[in-house]
Amino acid sequence: MIDSHAHLEMPEFNHDRKDVIQRAHDSGIDYIITIGIDIKSCKQAIALAEGNESIYAVLGIHPHNAKDIDESTYPLLRKLTQHDKVCALGEIGLDFFRNLSPPEIQIKRFRELIALARELRLPIVVHDRNAHQETLDILKEEKAFEVGGVIHCFSGDYEMASKCLNMGFYISIPGTITFKNARSLQELVRSIPLDRILLETDSPFLAPMPFRGKRNEPSYVRYVADKIAKLKKLDFEEVASVTSQNVKTLFRIPT
Repeated sequence: MIDSHAHLEMPEFNHDRKDVIQRAHDSGIDYIITIGIDIKSCKQAIALAEGNESIYAVLGIHPHNAKDIDESTYPLLRKLTQHDKVCALGEIGLDFFRNLSPPEIQIKRFRELIALARELRLPIVVHDRNAHQETLDILKEEKAFEVGGVIHCFSGDYEMASKCLNMGFYISIPGTITFKNARSLQELVRSIPLDRILLETDSPFLAPMPFRGKRNEPSYVRYVADKIAKLKKLDFEEVASVTSQNVKTLFRIPT
């Protein structure tokens, strides 16, 4: 299995990061993709990738931090993404739920970051919360389909998923799929093809059942795989294998 989206550089893992990574390996996790959300965490993500053969890094500026982008940000990202363990640009996008950056700033920076990904020829990892139509419009207008990517922690409906799939994007499923009240997401998973699905934890957030409310970690991605297998009436091994190949294909991870 592969956890396609974790935040191992966050302080929640400072006291036991090595143990968390070891538990993931012991649980059958072959690779972990750790995600930067600002310049500091991007550098930390690279350091983790350098020190662990099984970890790759994705670098970007989270919409919460869009207001902090200045003239030094994009040159630094260009330089950092040259590292051979960096496999995508992200997480980038829109968050109109918390609005920690003004919406107009988020939109401006999202467009700029897609342009940067196209320049660097890197796929993108997209954050979308309470901004479904705006996200779809910007992905189309900025020709994000030229590099492709994944909609992380997908929260849209089937219509949105179909439009994303038609643009060549993958849909990433987090631990919330295991929640009893996640019926819409569960129905969506039944409807979309397995070869367009990625597994993720979004560690340390969104721990699956039976760990809901506790710190999440990459080893728990097997609960996501197990739930998807049951929903789609497939063998666990098939879900693990196909979704892992999806990550390797999208992020160009050597097999």
